[in-house]
Amino acid sequence: MAEFCLYHTDIEQKIKKTHDAKYLDEIGRLSFTSIEPIKPISQTKFPVAPQLLSPRDMPRRGLNSATGKVAFFHALAHIEFVAIYLAWDILYRFRGFPQKFYQDWLKIADEEATHFKMIRDHLISMGADYGDLPAHRGLWDHAEDTADNILARLALVPRCMEARGLDITPKMIEKFTVLGDLKSAKILSRILNDEVGHVKIGSYWFTTLCEQLELDHEQKYIELIKKFYVGKPKGPFNRELRIIAGFSNAEIDWLEESV
Repeated sequence: MAEFCLYHTDIEQKIKKTHDAKYLDEIGRLSFTSIEPIKPISQTKFPVAPQLLSPRDMPRRGLNSATGKVAFFHALAHIEFVAIYLAWDILYRFRGFPQKFYQDWLKIADEEATHFKMIRDHLISMGADYGDLPAHRGLWDHAEDTADNILARLALVPRCMEARGLDITPKMIEKFTVLGDLKSAKILSRILNDEVGHVKIGSYWFTTLCEQLELDHEQKYIELIKKFYVGKPKGPFNRELRIIAGFSNAEIDWLEESV
């Protein structure tokens, strides 16, 4: 099921397989062991649309216009769609961990699929659909860069890229609320609540694996961000939500110093 979701392009089937897998796990009918060879991450297949551009080539639009709002939610839909791949890929590519590891990432894949459908339905209600606009491929670049390093994957994806949402989303909720768009604010609130849990899972496994390897998890996090992240993470950082999601004060202090 993981291989299907990563190496087939059909969006509807990908969402269905993800929800089906979560249901099978809930009723105890899903195996998390495999002797099948792992396909290269370079062969992962994405739908033909949207066109993927470099982040610097993406157009900038404000939220005060209908086209700006569509562009915002299209970008968010793409982030959530790629997040489904990211959760399945960590489940598929990294073998030999406890069953709870795989159940945690399946839970995340299932919630990301729900988020994507919510946002896609919202886009459709605004007269657009996922794939109508270009999107950036930055998130998946990080997956490819960390395909052979579980600690780097955990540091870069849940504890860097996804954690960025903890900093940005509360402000976006406030903006939509001020604009009187309570539907958009409600969708973002649901996503934010789940994303805190996703980052917390990433933090748990990063810390746990570092401890098993007798590594200082705070120093290892800093080392991996310096190695794999181009430039420096941008602030400001939401200390309250990051603490809830498993960051230490020392990690956040370093992030704030690195701005």
